[in-house]
Amino acid sequence: MSEALYAWLIWILPLIGAIVTTILGKFEKPRDYLAVLFSFISAIFATLLIPSAIEGKVIHEQVEWISAPPLSIKAGILADPLSIIMANVVAWISFLIMFYSLEYMHGERDLTRYWFFMNFFIGNMQLIVLSDNLLQLFFGWEGVGLASYALIGFWHTDEQKYWVGKIGQRALGIDLAYSPSHAGMKAFIYTKLGDISFLIGLLILFSFSGTFEFLKLAEDTSWVKELSDRGLLPLVAILIFGGAIGKSAQFPLHEWLADAMAGPTAVSALIHAATMVKAGVFLIARLGPIFYLASQTANVSPFFETVAWIGAFTAFLAATQGMVSKEVKKVLAYSTVSQIGYMMLALGVAGLSANFIIGYTAGFFHLMSHAVFKAPMFMGAGALIHVTESKFMDEMGGLRRYMRFTFLTMLLASFSLAGIPPFSGFWSKDSVLKATLYANSPSSYALFSLGLITALITAFYTFRMLGMIFFGEKNNSLEKVEEKGHKVREVRPMMWIPYLVLGVSSLILGLVGPLIESNLEHLFGGYLKESFKIEALEVVDLSFIVMASSLPLIAIGSFLGYQAYMVRRIKVDKIFERSSFVRTFHKFFDNRWYINSIYYIIFMYGILKIANGLYRFLESIFDKSNDALALIIVSFSRAGDLFDIHVIDRAINGTASLSSLFSRIVRKLQTGITEQYVLFFAIGILIVILFMLI
Repeated sequence: MSEALYAWLIWILPLIGAIVTTILGKFEKPRDYLAVLFSFISAIFATLLIPSAIEGKVIHEQVEWISAPPLSIKAGILADPLSIIMANVVAWISFLIMFYSLEYMHGERDLTRYWFFMNFFIGNMQLIVLSDNLLQLFFGWEGVGLASYALIGFWHTDEQKYWVGKIGQRALGIDLAYSPSHAGMKAFIYTKLGDISFLIGLLILFSFSGTFEFLKLAEDTSWVKELSDRGLLPLVAILIFGGAIGKSAQFPLHEWLADAMAGPTAVSALIHAATMVKAGVFLIARLGPIFYLASQTANVSPFFETVAWIGAFTAFLAATQGMVSKEVKKVLAYSTVSQIGYMMLALGVAGLSANFIIGYTAGFFHLMSHAVFKAPMFMGAGALIHVTESKFMDEMGGLRRYMRFTFLTMLLASFSLAGIPPFSGFWSKDSVLKATLYANSPSSYALFSLGLITALITAFYTFRMLGMIFFGEKNNSLEKVEEKGHKVREVRPMMWIPYLVLGVSSLILGLVGPLIESNLEHLFGGYLKESFKIEALEVVDLSFIVMASSLPLIAIGSFLGYQAYMVRRIKVDKIFERSSFVRTFHKFFDNRWYINSIYYIIFMYGILKIANGLYRFLESIFDKSNDALALIIVSFSRAGDLFDIHVIDRAINGTASLSSLFSRIVRKLQTGITEQYVLFFAIGILIVILFMLI
C-alpha cells in the first residue's frame, strides 16, 4: 500500500465505521467494538506516516471531482509534517476516548447514534487535517460542527441531571444553567457565525487567486498584490480567522464551550479538549505560512496582531472564569479556552517576528502538549461524576483515598496544566511566552505580561481544583450516595487505563520536552524552508529570561491554591466575609464577565422583543387597514346593491316589458289566415316598387 493511500484511509475509515455502526445497531457488542476498532485502525495508518514526517516528505495526491471549464476542482490529500503529526494526535487520543466510552457509556440509550456521530466526527476532523485545499477542508469543518451539535445535545430529553450550570443562578436576569438541547443549539449558532465569516473569506480569496489549493496559493502569490491593492488582504485573512474564532471558542465567540459540557464527558474529552477546538488552531497553522509569505510584499501585520491579541485576551478571560467555577467540567472547559488562547498567541506573534519558526513551533508544541494532558483530565472528571453522582467540586472532597488511579492521573495532568517543571505544559507554555518576546511589535511586552498573569491564575485554579476534589474530608453528599448503596470507589480498569496512559504520557513528554521542542523546530524549519521559502534565523536565546519570569509566578499561584484548598491554612470563607472587593470580583468572574448575559439580552431577547414590537406595530397597521378596507368594501357593496336595484333591475325589467309589448304586437300580426299574409305581401311589394320609382 502506498503512503498516499494511508492518508486517504485515515479519514475514510472512521466514516465507514459510522455507517457500519448504524447497520449493526441491533447487535450491541459487535456494534460497540467495531466502532472502536475503526478508530484504532485509522490510528495505525496515521502512525505509518510518521517516518515520512521525520524525513520531511510531502505526500500529495489528487482525484478529479468537478471538471466544468473554466472551473476545475479536485479532491486531494496533503500529508506533510504538520498534518501527519496532527493526524496522529487526533487519531490516538480519539481511539483512547472511544475505548473509554465502552465503559463510560455502557447502558445508555441511543448508543447507535452516539457511536455514529463519534466516528463521523473523527473522520471529518481528519478530513480537515489532511485536505489539500480550503473547499474540502470546509466540508470537514461543517461535518465536525454537525457532529458537535448532535453529541452536545446527546441527552436531548433534557432531564435536569444532565443540565450544565447551577440551576437558579442568574446574571442580569438571565439564567446561567442550560439543558443539553439548548447547549447544542448554542454551540451550533456560535460556530456558524464563525463559519459564515470563514466562507466569505475563502470565497474572496478564491475569486482573486483562482484556486483553493494550499500549495498553489504558496507557489503563485500574484493574488497578494491584487488583494493588497484593493485593501482587502488583511480583511480576507481576518475573515478566515473568524472561522477559527468560532471553532476554537475564542473571544468574542467563546461562550458556547462552557455550556457544551452538557454533553457526555467522553464527548467533552474528544471534541472540547483534544480535537475540534484545535481545528481553528490547525487552520491558522496551515494558512499562517502563506500569509507570512504574503507579508514580504504586502502589509498583513493587522491579521497577525489580531490573532495574537485575541489569543492573549481569551487566555486571560477564560482563566479568570476557571478560577471561580465550582463545576469540574466547566473549570476544564474554561481552561481549554484559555490554553487555546496561548496557541493563538504563539501563531500570532510568529507572523510579527523575523523568525517565524519559533512562534510556529511554540504554538504547535503547546497544541500537542495540551491534547495529551487535557483529554485525561476530562476523562478523569467523567469518572468522578460517575462515582460521586455530582458535577460540583464542593460536593466531593477527600477522594484521593478512594480513587487512587484517577487521583494519580489528574495529579500528573494538572501539574502539566499548571506549568510545573518538568511536565510538558511547563516547556510548551514557556515556549509560547518566549515567542512573544521575539515579535517585532510595540505590544510584544504587553502580550508577554498578559501571558505571565494568565500562567499565575492557571496554576492557582489547577491547585484549587485538585484540593476541592481530592483533599480535605469526604463531603456529606458522598455519604448520601453511599446510603443509596453506591460505594465511593475507583472505577473499573476499562475506564481508568486510557486516562492513566495519557497522564503518564504527559510526564514522559515533559521529561523529553526540550528535545521535542528542538526536534519540532528543526522539522518545521526544514518544512517551511522547502515549501514556503521561510528561513530560520539565528536569534539570542531568551529561555532563561522567560523561565526566570514565569517560574516565580507559577510558584505563587500554586502556593496560594495549595494553602487555600489543599491544606486549608488560608480561610477562603473569611476572606469573602471581610472583603467586598474580593466578593465583587468573584461575582463578576462567576457571572462570566456578564458577556453571556449581554449576548442573550441583545441577540436573543433583544431580537425577540424587536420582532414582537414589529409584530404588534405591523399587526395594528394591518388591523386598521383591514377595518378601513372592510368599511370600503361594505360601502361599495351597499352602493352596488342600490345600483343593482335602481339601474340594473329597472333596465332589465324595462327591456323585458318592451320585449313583451313587441311580442304581443307581432303575435297579433301572426293570425294564421293565408289571405291576410298574401295581402300584406302584396302591399309590401307595392311599397318597394313605389320607393324605387320615386
